[in-house]
Amino acid sequence: MVKWIDVSTSKRQLKLYDASRLLKTYPIAVEKILTPTPSGNYKIINKQPNPGGPFGVLWMGLSKPHYGIHGTNNPSSIGKIVSRGCIRMHNHQVLELSSLVPIGTNVYTRKKDGARLQTISKYAYDLVSNISLKHLT
Repeated sequence: MVKWIDVSTSKRQLKLYDASRLLKTYPIAVEKILTPTPSGNYKIINKQPNPGGPFGVLWMGLSKPHYGIHGTNNPSSIGKIVSRGCIRMHNHQVLELSSLVPIGTNVYTRKKDGARLQTISKYAYDLVSNISLKHLT
């Protein structure tokens, strides 16, 4: 099936799905008030091991320039509102997540849980569109 990521900044959680089946839930650090995590639908566009600085052991860049999912050099920050808009994870968990998702994986970020239905509807639309396009070519 197709894996995808749902990020809830209000719950400070990243969830990995395979179609509609929840595979993993991870705690994350998210946006500060002045540096919000952008809500939207993005894709993982690259993976960079050992990026240095505060990004921990791995950076997974998103299709929104300058934003990504990454590790940390400050593990006590996970679960808190401290990032500059990126999605920060424990190093061992970002490595695990990276091993489970390919480049091109959809990442849906949202602030409120009420957006969950919209997120799943968007995923279903993308999935059906991709299947339909494959059958037409």
